[in-house]
Amino acid sequence: MTELGKKLKEARESKGMSLSDVQESTKIQKRYLQGIEEGNYDIMPGKFYVRAFIKQYAEAVGLNAEELFEEFKSEVPSSKEDEVPLRPTASASSQKTRVDASKPVRESSKLLDYLPKILVTAFIIGAVALVYFLIPKSGSESDPAVEEEVQVEEPATEEPATEKPAVEETPAPEKDPAVEEKPEPAAPAQALTAVSTSGRQTVYELSGAQAFEVSVASKGETWIEITDGSGKSYFSGMLANGQTQTHNMTGQKEAKIKVGFAPDTVITVNGETLAYKLPADGQVLQDIIIRPKAQ
Repeated sequence: MTELGKKLKEARESKGMSLSDVQESTKIQKRYLQGIEEGNYDIMPGKFYVRAFIKQYAEAVGLNAEELFEEFKSEVPSSKEDEVPLRPTASASSQKTRVDASKPVRESSKLLDYLPKILVTAFIIGAVALVYFLIPKSGSESDPAVEEEVQVEEPATEEPATEKPAVEETPAPEKDPAVEEKPEPAAPAQALTAVSTSGRQTVYELSGAQAFEVSVASKGETWIEITDGSGKSYFSGMLANGQTQTHNMTGQKEAKIKVGFAPDTVITVNGETLAYKLPADGQVLQDIIIRPKAQ
């Protein structure tokens, strides 16, 4: 057991917490928590996640993560040593391909099962339609013609036309040419524009928006951290497939989002999807800063 792991374990036990309690609080698997206490970082999904997991563990047991990193910096791997999280293996991808390839076979077999029923139904409908058109309509040719009564209208007596007094039309008021109707200015549309990049960091400017709502969703598995310009933390942890974090940051000068795996991370601002300036496949670890423009 390393000195860092010993200190975390002592803090956990002093709070009367088990590894299961820490797992429930941080959503980190127990085997990773045990690996942190024992200093066995090789079982982690990547060295980048070591620092993230230690930070969440420390906050769960009431320790300052930054002070721990400084005190035990010789024990904790640097995040720059391995910034790319593990991607799905080739065997998993091939297995998924085999499973997907079996779907058309099952669907075609179901279609063959229903084909006789479809043919029988179509035959019955066609037979009914044929009988309907071949049977003559009753009363169409055999009924004798019905004599129509001819009514003779007497010519109407013309009354002398009476002249109606002419109605004076009131002229429409003339428009004053000096007064011009000005169209109301249209509200500016929202725009989210990348203004600068430096390393893995990209700064975006949000203009034409009254609100400032930030939403981060995961399409697979990714680690994210959301803070504002004052350093206040809104969320820090793993997002599984389909999970979303949404926060209203109206009134804040900026929003900072650290992304652990950009290909599986979707960021939206007021419902508009943010387009990564740096390609997500080429730079999986990114720092996104969004600054609303003053109206």
